[in-house]
Amino acid sequence: MTQWPVSSGYDPEKSQVGIVHIGPGAFHRAHQAVYTDDALARFGGDWRILGVSLRSASTAQKLNAQDGLYTLVVRPDKPDMPSEYRVIGSVAGVLAPEAGFAHVLLALASPETRIVSLTITEKAYGVSAAKSALDMNDPQIVADLANSKAPTGAIGLVTRALQMRYEAGLAPFSVMSCDNLPDNGLLVRSGVLDFAQRIDPILADWIRRNVSFPSTMVDRITPATTQALCDEVHRETGHPDTIPVETETFSQWVVEDNFCNGRPPWDDVGVLMVKDVGPYEQMKLRMLNGAHSMLAYAGFLAGHKYVRDVMADPALSRLVACHINAAGATLDPLHGVNFKEYAQTLVLRFSNPNIAHETYQIAMDGSQKMPQRIFEPALVALDRGTNVDPFAFSIACWIQYLSGAHDTGESYELRDPRESELSNACAAGGNDTNAIVAEIFALPDLLPLSLAENPGFQTLVHKHLHVMRLSGVNVAIAKAVTENE
Repeated sequence: MTQWPVSSGYDPEKSQVGIVHIGPGAFHRAHQAVYTDDALARFGGDWRILGVSLRSASTAQKLNAQDGLYTLVVRPDKPDMPSEYRVIGSVAGVLAPEAGFAHVLLALASPETRIVSLTITEKAYGVSAAKSALDMNDPQIVADLANSKAPTGAIGLVTRALQMRYEAGLAPFSVMSCDNLPDNGLLVRSGVLDFAQRIDPILADWIRRNVSFPSTMVDRITPATTQALCDEVHRETGHPDTIPVETETFSQWVVEDNFCNGRPPWDDVGVLMVKDVGPYEQMKLRMLNGAHSMLAYAGFLAGHKYVRDVMADPALSRLVACHINAAGATLDPLHGVNFKEYAQTLVLRFSNPNIAHETYQIAMDGSQKMPQRIFEPALVALDRGTNVDPFAFSIACWIQYLSGAHDTGESYELRDPRESELSNACAAGGNDTNAIVAEIFALPDLLPLSLAENPGFQTLVHKHLHVMRLSGVNVAIAKAVTENE
């Protein structure tokens, strides 16, 4: 048994599992698990979290060896302030794929499980947001439908577990997505209902009438865990933690208060429980995540490893501020939120000298992130007649990133589920930047048609990309600063 004391002072063993979380990565352990730890410390209750890792056994092995305990390292936004080291006790353990998925289904179907939550990245849902239905080109979805009683993917597992609850006459659990996706509750609902409809229409009707799929908005910058962090935690706390998490002081969670089988008292520990998460999602996706994507591509191509390095670059930091303001102009007023103040907060958070968030990490899976972060607000900006150039610059940076090589010729992996398709489109354009932009814009299920076919917007993207190809990324950055100020 691990003998570390939980920082909040409660005894985790006195609480049973009430939440099964699929995807217990660093973000979940810096966010949802921390709010739940706070709730357990203040109110108790059977709301501990059992993690499910669908792919890698490493997280399960490390957390289970520590009885689910791990250290949260909170980095202040000023260099002269000490970090906080906090032991979290809300995670009871993690189920790993190496032992098979029957035990995962048993945990999901257990009557004690009242919430099933997910942090699995956009691509792992296997759901087409445009069609609000399963992506039948997704091999995981196809395999799970063919073997629906023994699935191995998230949507299949959730649906099969609900089927087991239905057949046993048990109450359902709520299904809560915690991924950075617009309308994430509706997305997972459409996937589960479509899956259920294909295997049992009666089950689909039961799910439609009885299961809640609350949407959420999550926000906390959380870099990947490194060996240096493990060494630091051991040095500062005295315990050898193999899977600590570092994060910033800021944390935000907005949740649609729509649960069919109860929930922890998250609203008493800082969670904003609301009727409609949508406006908060839009604000975060466009202002924070959109700026994150822009600075990731521009910063990575300019040779900056970390977000803090990007913000220390005078030209790039000005472009980041410009992008955030342009994104804010695409939003409708939101009660209780001042977009200018929010923008200032984002700049301070990005500039945190104690957070080592890699631009290359943020840059991965761009084809899954760009639609809601960049393409959608670009279309709104065009409709409203507000500044659209920051979005064109962001897209140009992304397309340049898709070349797979820095200005120096040094190559890198794109790490994108549509990598082959995107690379082929870039290659098809040859050295003609107009042709490259046209090839990318013509790809199916990527840009909204009205944006892809807008000749003026294509020209703006081409203009920035042409400078990058002709004179280098840093020259393009300097030119974009001049044009946007």
